[in-house]
Order: sequence, then structure tokens, then C-alpha cells
Amino acid sequence: MYKLIRVIIVFFITFSLSAQNSQKAKQLLDDVSSKIKGYENIVFDFKYSYANPNSNLNQETKGNVCMKGDLYILNFMGITRIFDGKKIYNIVPEDEEITISSYDSEKKDDLTPSKMLTFFTSGYKYSWDILQNVKGRKIQYVKLKPTDGKDNVKEILIGIDIQTKHIYNLIQVDDDSGKTTFTINSFKTNQPLSKNHFTFTESKYPNYYINRLD
Repeated sequence: MYKLIRVIIVFFITFSLSAQNSQKAKQLLDDVSSKIKGYENIVFDFKYSYANPNSNLNQETKGNVCMKGDLYILNFMGITRIFDGKKIYNIVPEDEEITISSYDSEKKDDLTPSKMLTFFTSGYKYSWDILQNVKGRKIQYVKLKPTDGKDNVKEILIGIDIQTKHIYNLIQVDDDSGKTTFTINSFKTNQPLSKNHFTFTESKYPNYYINRLD
């Protein structure tokens, strides 16, 4: 009987600590999301890498983003993508080609820069993970597990700078052992941007082929 009582006590203590850690993790993510939404605009440089030992893949590249609300300019893998609030412009200098399409708000799987920084607000279970010291910065990790059983993502770790409440990096592990790492190298906010900063100017690309999808 004593052993049974001890097991029950340990179970409830463990359950209580787990619930507290989950709430603590969610609160930290809420703080991050709230802070991001409070900025007039955000400009950041990032490094992206993907590795999968099963398929012998190992990729690494850099990019940068300027965003204001849902508006953005993304430079990534040799392509510039502009969203002006109505249309999306994909500019490919290598092919001298531009694709223009209307924005579809119902396309939930379309990962935009704003979603990159706030996607974690729903659809996941949260847990408190390790604290690391990265070049003098205290980075607290929060582990995310998808609540959708059909999701091919095994888990996601989000590293958060405790002092600034900014995302430092994101590590995603897929069921097929693929690992994506997204690291923010520089992060600036409330920068002076021109009124037409997110406006696509067709005259800048006189020799480009323009493909209008709609």
C-alpha cells in the first residue's frame, strides 16, 4: 500500500510540473508573438540549412527579409519575392522572369515571413526545454509537438533570447529524419522605409518575361 501511495504521489507531482512547464513555455511564446506584432516593421538576415542522412542531402543558404505587417520583401535562394497586400511577385534574375499572382488568403500552407515568426501560436503542444549560452546570450528553447497526427513534423525547437524575447533560431525535425535549421543572424525593428518600399515597379525589369497567372 505504501508503494502504491508513493507511486500516485510521484505521478501527480510529475503531472503538475509538466503542466507548469507547458504553461511557462506557452507564456514565453505568447510574449514573443506579442512583441513581434508590436513593431512597425522588421528587417532580418537569416541562415537556412537542411540535412537528411537518409537521402544524403545537405543544403545551406542565406537570405533576408523586410516586413511590415503582412507586406514583405523576401530574398532567398536567388529569388526575390514581394507581397504588396494584393499580389505576389516572384522575381528570378537568373532566368529574367517574373511571375505575378493574386494572394490567396485561404492557402493556409503558404509560409510567409510573418507566419515564420508567429506560426507557433496554435496547433502545437508546448514544453520547456534546455537553456543554452550562445555567445553571451541566454537562449531558452521551447519544444513543440504538432497536435495533428497527420503532420509529418516530429518536433520543433524554438530558441528564444530571454532578454529581448526575439527568436534566435528554429530547429525542425521531420519523421523522415530531415532536419531544418533556421537561424536569425541580425534583427532590426522600426526601420525608416519609403512609402513605396513594398511596391513592385515593372519598369525596373525591361527585359524580363512577365508571367501573369491571373
